[in-house]
Parts: sequence; C-alpha cells; structure tokens
Amino acid sequence: MSPTFASLSIRNYRVWALGALISNVGTWMGRVSQDWVVLTELTDHSASALGIVTGLQFLPVLLLAPWSGAVTDQLPKRTLLMVTQTVLLLSALIGGVLVLTGTAQLWHFYALALLTGVATAFDNPARQTFVGEMVPSTRLPNAVALNSASFNLGRLVGPAVAGVSIAAVGSGPTMLANAATFAAVLLSLAALRAADLTPAPRAARRGSISEGLRYVRGRPDLQLVMLLIFVLGTFGMNFQITIALMATQVFDKGSQEYGLLGSVMAIGSLAAALLAARRSEPRLRVLLLALLGFTVAAGAAALAPGYLAFAVALAACGLTALTAMTTANAMVQMRTDPAMRGRVMALYMAIFFGGTPIGAPVVGWIGDVLGPRWTIGVGAIAIALTLAAVSVWLAHRENVSVSYESARRPRIVVTSTPVRRPTHTMPEAAR
Repeated sequence: MSPTFASLSIRNYRVWALGALISNVGTWMGRVSQDWVVLTELTDHSASALGIVTGLQFLPVLLLAPWSGAVTDQLPKRTLLMVTQTVLLLSALIGGVLVLTGTAQLWHFYALALLTGVATAFDNPARQTFVGEMVPSTRLPNAVALNSASFNLGRLVGPAVAGVSIAAVGSGPTMLANAATFAAVLLSLAALRAADLTPAPRAARRGSISEGLRYVRGRPDLQLVMLLIFVLGTFGMNFQITIALMATQVFDKGSQEYGLLGSVMAIGSLAAALLAARRSEPRLRVLLLALLGFTVAAGAAALAPGYLAFAVALAACGLTALTAMTTANAMVQMRTDPAMRGRVMALYMAIFFGGTPIGAPVVGWIGDVLGPRWTIGVGAIAIALTLAAVSVWLAHRENVSVSYESARRPRIVVTSTPVRRPTHTMPEAAR
C-alpha cells in the first residue's frame, strides 16, 4: 500500500475512516445550510448574527477545555464518542425540523450553536486522541493527516452538495441530511474490534486538570506551536463568515456559487492533507512556511477583483492553512506522553478554536463596518505580525544544540551567546 494511505491497512482505522468521511460530508452540508438560513432567512445578511452563531459554537471549546481533556483521559474514548456524536445528531435534527416547519427563530440557532459547542468540546479531544488507540505510534502522523484528508474531502463535497440541495429542496431537508450522516460514525464505532484497540493509560480522577496545565507550562516547544495555532484560529480561520459575505455581498452570488467556494477551498486543503500523509515527521519550519504562505494567499483573497480570482486564492488558503494545522496537530500529539494526550489535545483544540468566540464576532463586526474584504485582510495582517515577532525571537538565538530529556521528548536547546545559564527550549523540528 502507498505510504500516503498506510494507516488504512489497519482494519479498525479503515472502518472508522469510512464512517467519519460520511459524517464529514454531512457536517459541511449542515454548516453551509445553517449559515444560509442565518444570513438569508432569519436576518437581512447580518454578518454580526453569523459571527455570534459561529462564536457560540466554539465558546464551550474554550471554557470547557480543562474538564473535557480530563474526562477524555479518564473515560473510554469509544464510549465518549458515541455520546457526543449522538448529541450532535440530535442538534442537527432539531435545527432541520425547525426550519422545515417554518418555526425557526434566530435565538433557536444561537441555542443550537451552544449545544453543538458543548458536545464538540468533549468530542474533539476524544476524536483526536482515539486515533492513537487504533494505529501504532509509528503511523500516528499518517493517521492524523488522513483524518485531515477525510475532513477536507467532506469539505470538498459537502458545500457543493449543500448548494445544489438548498436550491432544489431547501435548507431544512439539507440540515436533516446532515443529521442522518451522524449514524455512520455511530455504526463505525459499534463495528470496531475492541481486542485490536490499544487504550491509553487512564488518568487519575484527581489532579487531572492541573496536571495537564502544568505539563504544557513546562513545555516551551508546545507553547510555541499553540501560540502560532491560536493566531491562525482566531484571526485567519473565519472563512465560515468571510466566504458567505464575499459570495453574497461582494460578488452577488447565490447558494450554489456560495457552496462551490467552500469546495474550491477544500481542494487545496485535501491536497495539503495528502502531502502531509507522506511526511514521516512534522517539523517547525514546515509550520512557519505554511503560515507565511497563508498570509500571502489570504492577502490575495482579500484583494481579489472577481469571483474566479477569489476562488483561486481560496484554494491556496486551503493548502497553506491545512498544512499548518496538520503539522501543528501531529507535532503536539507526537511530543506528548500518551497518558497526558487527552488533556493536552483539549488545550490545543481550545487554543485553536477557543479564539473563535472572540474572533468571529469581531470579524463579523468588521464586515458590517469596514466591508467583507477586511474580514480576510485582518487575518493576513495578524498572522504576518506574529510571524515577524517569532522570526525575530528565533534569529536572536545563536547557539543551537539537541538534547533529550526522555525518549518521547526530543528538544532543541536554543541559547544566546554567551551560554551561562539554563536556556529556552525549542522542538527538534526547529533545526
């Protein structure tokens, strides 16, 4: 089997990946239809309302991160995923029924976004770390990349299908179709062979939250990755808002053209995920270069003179953003002890998505006040400034040597000349 798809040779992962792919297609159908309802059926193209819905979806990820990570490390991840996926199914079902019956109000979607966010806060770390129970550690980067490929293949197909579905049968039935796809994940979880899973050691029930925070505080290498991913998630990854605004207000397009833009962006993301699946080790320089590329692509998207140019820039945004996200995810997972992985990944997901409750309403407000193009431009500026600061910091470290605290924690020790005291540490991939 090709190295790109090596993890699919493992039966449990193959079953899981199939269910996840079906659900990912439905999830993106649900997101597009939800945004379309908020923008065109419940408001008069209010960017602020869409920003609030987006923010409420991610607020629980930020607030519940320490507890969701502790729960993930304490409970069987397979069981936890069955609970969270059931809640997500019910949330999508309720939204579809409300729209289909003509009783939907804006506050309903605020409440459903919050419910979805609570379930996602526990689902994300469980789903991310469950991969490590299905594949050996040597194939973890490949499995993480294939998960991203599945997510972005769904992102490629889902918005396009949603655009056609909304035009043909309406947003309500499209949201109900999303609810039905969650059954695929539940069936795949039920079909896994328990004997072939390798559960991570269970964490103690006391002190789990504080231990996770202390672990990250003692790891400057993880802190740097989380800083970079925080800026990307807060200011750069608001395309749920920006694509909708650019399609409807700047280019005056309908639901099909709007859905197509999400699919075009996913083409770049899918290509990045497949390229990441071939890399045996995630490196910091790949993360930095990807973020630099994203800055250029986002700037081009903000200045795009027409729909076609905007679509091309979105493909580049998808390629560079997904390269950064996949690299950061694999770096954090591979450099974290398995017993701590749930708590660390919960913090990672909170940092990546947790800025959205702040960023999304602000970006929505910027769209209302300054115009849709600035919703993209602000992300390019924020990431460029962060990269400049990180580059200056790295450039002032002149002496670099590799040290190993343990087999699982390779580090690069970065010091300023002369060396006279304990120094800052950076991950091995910084070289």
